[in-house]
Amino acid sequence: MPRVDLTPDAAALLRRLAGRHGPLMFHQSGGCCDGSAPMCYPRGEFRTGDSDVLLAELAVEGVPEPVPFWISAAQHERWRHTGLTVDVVPGRGAGFSLEAPEGVRFLIRSRLLGADDGS
Repeated sequence: MPRVDLTPDAAALLRRLAGRHGPLMFHQSGGCCDGSAPMCYPRGEFRTGDSDVLLAELAVEGVPEPVPFWISAAQHERWRHTGLTVDVVPGRGAGFSLEAPEGVRFLIRSRLLGADDGS
């Protein structure tokens, strides 16, 4: 089971956003301003550093390049035993994520990883 996966709705939204903005990336910070919502940016617009972990490269059908999913090291430490699913729900989240003008927001759904998941 992948460490990060997408719902069909999230994949469809990523296809639309990639068509408008080009290559994309996610960052999951868990900080105060954006809560624990995954933020979607044009690739390279958010600078990652030593305090970030590349958790996955998401292959999305219809999107030419994988979408890297970064997470802050502190958040990664707290969630190291979970698998994450990126979903989309109605409403406007906080922050500067690309989906905000669409009237939806990305959301993380988590599941505990077990021995079968390679954890």
